[in-house]
Amino acid sequence: MIDHVGFQCRDLAASAAFYDAVLAPLGGSRLMDFKVAIGYGTDHADFWIGELNEGEGFVEAHIAFAATDRAAVDEFHRAAVAAGAEVLHEPRLHPEYHEHYYGVFVRDPDGNNVEAVCHRPE
Repeated sequence: MIDHVGFQCRDLAASAAFYDAVLAPLGGSRLMDFKVAIGYGTDHADFWIGELNEGEGFVEAHIAFAATDRAAVDEFHRAAVAAGAEVLHEPRLHPEYHEHYYGVFVRDPDGNNVEAVCHRPE
């Protein structure tokens, strides 16, 4: 279980446009916007993006967003491609994780590895 996670962004507006697009198929939306930090979620802001304000260099982060079904994973993929994301792994089953693991992996505007995954056998 995750309470919240946050990424720092080089271009907050570009990242916000990306997450506005890709989280919608998963039921997520902007819940809070402080102009320097934006919180997304369904019932509370559990995913945050904010202005780059500390640290040096880049270390890739990974986050997996839960999808209710495989169709939502596919919609996430289409939204990510439309938003210009690099696709790391097309939507497919990943039996190396478990027999029903259906996911897609893309890079956000800051180079983070962002996934949408469904664990249901559909």
